[in-house]
Amino acid sequence: MKVSTILDGKKAETVKPDATVKELTEKLSALKIGALVVSSDGKSIEGIVSERDIVQSMPANFDKFQNLHVRDIMTVNVLTCNKETTFAELMVLMTQKRIRHVPIVDSSGNLISIVSIGDVVKNHISEIDSEREALIE
Repeated sequence: MKVSTILDGKKAETVKPDATVKELTEKLSALKIGALVVSSDGKSIEGIVSERDIVQSMPANFDKFQNLHVRDIMTVNVLTCNKETTFAELMVLMTQKRIRHVPIVDSSGNLISIVSIGDVVKNHISEIDSEREALIE
């Protein structure tokens, strides 16, 4: 199954690189999500910032944490996929690279959506259920 099958209504939330870490955490909390794509225009990907990035930046910056900006803690080398990527390929990528969020881009590299490890697991369970039902019938 391909990523394109889950894109209806699934939007990638973004944050600007000059937003403060406080603004970042407020947005993550309000949306109840674990990562935001860093983008100045909502289309180009400048980075990705996750709960893990926040926690990993704290020890070295604890005394000045409230003055940090997203650009100071974001991951710059963002791994992406496209609508034709399969969930099997995503599982391999996420496992090997130990990442939980992968932005989906179009052929020009513009942001379309984002897939989380939760989406991948949900799809995998659905596929297993379908196979089980087929075997029972």
